[in-house]
Amino acid sequence: MFKLAVLASGQGSNLQALIDQVHAPGEAEVVAVLSDNPKAPALERARKAGIPAQAVAPTAGEGREAFHQRLAAVLDPYQPQLLVLAGYMRILPESFLEHFPAIINVHPSLLPAFPGLDAPRQAIEYGVKVSGCTVHQVDAGMDTGPILLQAAVPVFTDDTPETLHQRIKPWEHKLLAEAVLMWRDQRWK
Repeated sequence: MFKLAVLASGQGSNLQALIDQVHAPGEAEVVAVLSDNPKAPALERARKAGIPAQAVAPTAGEGREAFHQRLAAVLDPYQPQLLVLAGYMRILPESFLEHFPAIINVHPSLLPAFPGLDAPRQAIEYGVKVSGCTVHQVDAGMDTGPILLQAAVPVFTDDTPETLHQRIKPWEHKLLAEAVLMWRDQRWK
């Protein structure tokens, strides 16, 4: 069985999509969910699905490198073949990327446009007529890795960042699950 682990910092709606579309049907096994936020609802979603879930929060004075070394040590026993960032809000250091070379992320914009935080707000402020989401391989930059899948949604004149993101979310869920299966089946060019 193809094994993936998920890093999440928040609500876990992308995680839930993976549970519903990939884990529950037996397409791939979510072997662990880790969060840097002990209060993240994503942890409870994982537990309800019978998936091991653990908060691994940075400690006071712990640098990014040291924190991610500790996170890697928690992930290692699960031996994930793919690591999925599902709303994980930290930049991964180079050493973590070398340790786990297969990492994908979902981002609420049509990258390379609007990387980083608040992409729907950035799209509205810029005045684009089309936005969307991207699943990409993670590299050392901020949302700069190779693009794997994208989906476009219109931006309406009365959109707020929240309404736009709500229209993007179903596409995030669909593409993230599709990307996991494509990765599993080695269907990347």
